[in-house]
Amino acid sequence: MKELPVDKGTRVKLHFALKFPDGEVIDSTFEKEPATLEIGDDNLPENFEAYLMGMKAGDRESYEVPPEKAFGQHNPNNLQTFKRHEFSADMVLEPGVMISFADARQSELPGVVSRVEGDEVEVDFNHPLAGRTLTFEVEIIDVEPAKPTH
Repeated sequence: MKELPVDKGTRVKLHFALKFPDGEVIDSTFEKEPATLEIGDDNLPENFEAYLMGMKAGDRESYEVPPEKAFGQHNPNNLQTFKRHEFSADMVLEPGVMISFADARQSELPGVVSRVEGDEVEVDFNHPLAGRTLTFEVEIIDVEPAKPTH
C-alpha cells in the first residue's frame, strides 16, 4: 500500500517546513512529531495541498511558492487607521504589536500595528506573510486512504 499517491480522500503523514528564501525557518515539523492531515480538511491552505498531490511515501521535495500561491500579495486596502481612544488606555500601541479584532461576523481578525502618529494608529490586517515568496519543504512519510467520517 506504500504506493498510494497523495490525492483527495487520503490521510497524509508528513514533515514540512516553511522558510523564507534566505533559509530562515517560519515553521517546521522536521525536529518534532510529523504532522498528519487529510487532504481537503483545511489544515493546510489549498494552494499548499496542491504541491503535495501525486507525491508518495518517501518523496521529499522543496518548492518555491510565490505570494499568489502562498498568502497573497500585500493589499494596501487592508491597512486601517484608528483613533488612539478607540483602544483601552493601558494598551501598548507600537509598531509590531499584534492586536486581535472581531470582524463583522465576530470571528477573530489579527492585525499588526504598523504606525503610531499622534492620535492615529495604523493597523495592518494583511497576513504577516503576504507578499513574501516562501520555500515549502515537504517529506511524505505515509499516505493512506482517509477513514470515512460517518
